[in-house]
Amino acid sequence: MTTKIPEDHSGLPRGIDHVGVTVPDINEAVHFLERAFGAVPLYRNVTPDHAQKGPESETILGLAAGTIVREVCMMALGYGPGIELFEMHGPDQCPASRPCDFGLQHFAVYVDDIEEGCKRFIRAGGTLLTEPQKQPFLEEGPGNLFCYGRSPWGMIVELLATPSRGRFDAVSPERRYEPPLRQAS
Repeated sequence: MTTKIPEDHSGLPRGIDHVGVTVPDINEAVHFLERAFGAVPLYRNVTPDHAQKGPESETILGLAAGTIVREVCMMALGYGPGIELFEMHGPDQCPASRPCDFGLQHFAVYVDDIEEGCKRFIRAGGTLLTEPQKQPFLEEGPGNLFCYGRSPWGMIVELLATPSRGRFDAVSPERRYEPPLRQAS
């Protein structure tokens, strides 16, 4: 079955721009992402001196009454979407979701050397749930590995490598996105 792409592209997304992540301590999260993934803090859009709070912010962002957005930092992560970190404090906050809970359950980072990527993740303060595993089913192939880990604040992150893409590309109507190689600075 071929999906017909509409000729009018107005209103269609180009792709994912960023993923928003709420963290308990933004400076610790920035440090972790820098060490684990070489992420780069781009700018702080909200600062403690100009925190977002009150009914207007609660309505715009869908927050519980009394929540304060203390700080926001946009991070670059390789050539893919950014990560927008939010440090919020409010009533009845819950710990990070488990992969079986509804909603965003994890984000994945593509690494060429998964063993070294896992070592960096651990040195930065993350915890691996397992050692790297072979990818299952259509994603299986030489060098195709993945591993889930938990950030210091409990969020699930997947590290993956899929150098052998032939099996899933053969059955997909479009090629799956693959981040370009990182260039030496």
